[in-house]
Amino acid sequence: MRTRTKLYAAAVGMATTGALVLSSGGASGHGYTDLPVSRQKVCQNGTVSGCGAIQWEPQSVEGPKGFPAGGPADGRICSANNTPFAPLDSPKAPGGQAWPATKVNGGQSYNFRWQFTARHATTDFRYYVTKQGWNQNHNLARSDLNLTPFFTVPYGGKQPPATLSHSGTLPSGLSGRHVIVAVWTVADTANAFYACSDVTF
Repeated sequence: MRTRTKLYAAAVGMATTGALVLSSGGASGHGYTDLPVSRQKVCQNGTVSGCGAIQWEPQSVEGPKGFPAGGPADGRICSANNTPFAPLDSPKAPGGQAWPATKVNGGQSYNFRWQFTARHATTDFRYYVTKQGWNQNHNLARSDLNLTPFFTVPYGGKQPPATLSHSGTLPSGLSGRHVIVAVWTVADTANAFYACSDVTF
C-alpha cells in the first residue's frame, strides 16, 4: 500500500511539473519576423552568438502597444522594454560586429513574414523604417524613424495562421543601412510584439 501511495505521489508530482513547464512555455510563446530576418531570429538561429535569453525566446519581444505615441521607451524599442533582451537594442551585435542585414531595394514589393508560436486576435501589423541620415551609433529612438508606417495590414481581430506572409512595397529614396521595425498589435491585450530587422538598401 505504501508503495502504491509513493508511486501515486510521484506521478502527481511529475504531472504537476509537466503542467508548469507547459504553462511557462505557453506564456512565453508568441511571434517574430523572419523576413526580413529580425535581430531576435539571427540570435535564435546562431548567426549571432552571445545574445543571452533571446536566443531561446525570439517570439517573446512583447511590450506595451500604441507605438509610436506609446509603446517601448526610446532606446528600448527593439527589446520592447524587456531587460533580458537588451542586446537587441544595441547598434552593434554582441561581440561588436554589425547586425546581419538583408539586402533590399527601395520601391520593390517585399513579402514580410511572421512566425507565431501563440496566435492572438490581431488588430494590425505595422512597419516603420529609419530616416535617411539616421544616427546609427546609438540605440534606436523615435527620432531615428519615420513615424508614419510605410506599410499597414489591418487584421480585424482575426487570429493569424502559424506562418503569415503579406506583400508590401518598400519605401523609395533610402540608401545604405536601415532598420525596419515591425509591430504586431494584439487586439485583446494591452500589448504588441516588436521585431527589428536590419536591412541594406
